[in-house]
Amino acid sequence: MESLLWYATRGAGMVSLVLLTTVGCLGMLTVGRWQRPGWPRFLTAELHSNLALLSIVFLLIHVLIAALDPYTSLGLASALVPFSSPYRQFWLGLGGVSMYLVAAVIATSLLRNRVGRRTWRAVHWLSYAAWPLAVMHTVGTGTDGGTAWGLLLVGGCVVAIVASLAWRVAATRATRAEMDAVLPARRVAS
Repeated sequence: MESLLWYATRGAGMVSLVLLTTVGCLGMLTVGRWQRPGWPRFLTAELHSNLALLSIVFLLIHVLIAALDPYTSLGLASALVPFSSPYRQFWLGLGGVSMYLVAAVIATSLLRNRVGRRTWRAVHWLSYAAWPLAVMHTVGTGTDGGTAWGLLLVGGCVVAIVASLAWRVAATRATRAEMDAVLPARRVAS
């Protein structure tokens, strides 16, 4: 049973990382207004939202099993209080901070109409910190993070995020250039 829990927490952690990566990529594609024929933009946004919620499910599974697994002996306090675990304190702490940042992003997204767009957007920027912290947690803590397949999976996640970010930056620049060309007042203000 202990080994089953150990495999479950490792698997849930890796699935959570892949889902968070996919959510991040879809978020950047949504903001950059990516669109293809036959794939409406709202579908990218809906997929982003739904996968974000699914990633939370796997994150909770990962954290709860790790905290309650007698083999790890981490305990619930180590899972809830970043940098409090005696086991790989720094790396587990990064995972805890990432978890709270993701929770803040999800909470404000669910309460978007109540907290307002400005607050939602400000908190949403935390995802740019949460994701790399999750990657560092994976590599530093995860027993699979240093294996060939683990590094390949993490490397694929990094490539996907970097490519999406590069696309988003390019799309933002192109949009600004189009607006400057159409709106003469923007050219003077820039």
